Amino acid sequence: MAKSPAHGSVIVPDWHETAEGKEYLTCILRKNRRRVFGLLERPVLPPPVAIDTASYKIFVSGKSGVGKTALVAKLAGLEVPVVHHETTGIQTTVVFWPAKLQASNRVVMFRFEFWDCGESALKKFDHMLPACKENTDAYMFLFSFTDRTSFEDLPGQLARMTSESPGVVKMVIGSKFDQYMHTDVPERELTIFRQTWGLPLLRVKSVPGRRLADGRTLDGRAGLADVAHVLNGLAEQLWYQDQVTAGLLPSPSENAPG
Repeated sequence: MAKSPAHGSVIVPDWHETAEGKEYLTCILRKNRRRVFGLLERPVLPPPVAIDTASYKIFVSGKSGVGKTALVAKLAGLEVPVVHHETTGIQTTVVFWPAKLQASNRVVMFRFEFWDCGESALKKFDHMLPACKENTDAYMFLFSFTDRTSFEDLPGQLARMTSESPGVVKMVIGSKFDQYMHTDVPERELTIFRQTWGLPLLRVKSVPGRRLADGRTLDGRAGLADVAHVLNGLAEQLWYQDQVTAGLLPSPSENAPG
């Protein structure tokens, strides 16, 4: 299995917290609220700071109730549903994220199109899964720290996807990390999983997003800070994979010792 790039080797990790980074973030914020983008919309930047856009499709996979819809909502700066309702059909959400490349110091606007489909719909309608997987650039596998079976399901999901889509980026996200005191997945098992699969494993919380002074509106900047590690991680993996595919970087297998 291809080795993932080291954290921070492709994308400048904390660039979004710099003065330059915050200037670029204004195009996805409006008065400290996140802007919501439709499938055909994109952020507007002043001409002097026009940048290239890299677009990717990401299929969010995981058993029902692990927090797929909640994670996508957090990434997009939307309200997270308080009560779990299984997603009916396919739901697509567009998230823009500016990031700075380590090698060239160039800023790229990443456009992530997340595809989320309820487990029941996938089982009921044969066309749903092929539609979600078609032309997908990355699979985001979710498990919940409070649901051991969702973690135990990961190897089977990964084995299927790896055999069917060997060149597609794969990431694993552990949700409800803030409930870690009640975890069903001990740290030693996470370590073994990472060593076995060689994949990025990130953690996200399920707590509601922070609010602005009115007590009602989600704080867009605070929300971005909470999910920046996930968006940077996706950008890093996808950009690296593109560079390898284009022959601009050697594949990990070429670097492996003989």
